[in-house]
Amino acid sequence: MKKSVFLNKLKAKESLKLVEPSEEISKSYLIKSDKCIRVARLAYEAGIYENAVSEAYYSIYDTVMSLFFKCGIKCENHSGAVILTKELFKLESLYLIFSEFKKNRIDNQYYIPIIDTEPINKEKCSERIKTAQKFNAELRAYSGKITNQEINDIRKKFEEI
Repeated sequence: MKKSVFLNKLKAKESLKLVEPSEEISKSYLIKSDKCIRVARLAYEAGIYENAVSEAYYSIYDTVMSLFFKCGIKCENHSGAVILTKELFKLESLYLIFSEFKKNRIDNQYYIPIIDTEPINKEKCSERIKTAQKFNAELRAYSGKITNQEINDIRKKFEEI
């Protein structure tokens, strides 16, 4: 993998590092992911679309963290996690979704809409939740099939960062 200045900075700050692989932590992140998607659906049903989109993002993020811990990678930076999804795991289509969701979450969480307007409508919110569910299912399937040899190869690639 080509060197990344940003990822190297994260490693220098120990925000990104190899740890012992942990099925227990991996499963805990899947539980968190499930809770986030449930909260997203509840917020959607309550008409709180901004929060629903944020929770859908965190559901995706937690599923990614589950994969990382299965492989023994600790990443404490959302942008770093997005980059690793593409550069280390070669999951291009999931990377694109993850990246887009991260941007949407930031827009919905940190920027204030014009009075009497919703930053996201009901239909778009529903689509985002469905996309998050598909993302999670696909990444869980990938994680369930990953072999010990593939994990070792990923850890070696990580060290080349």
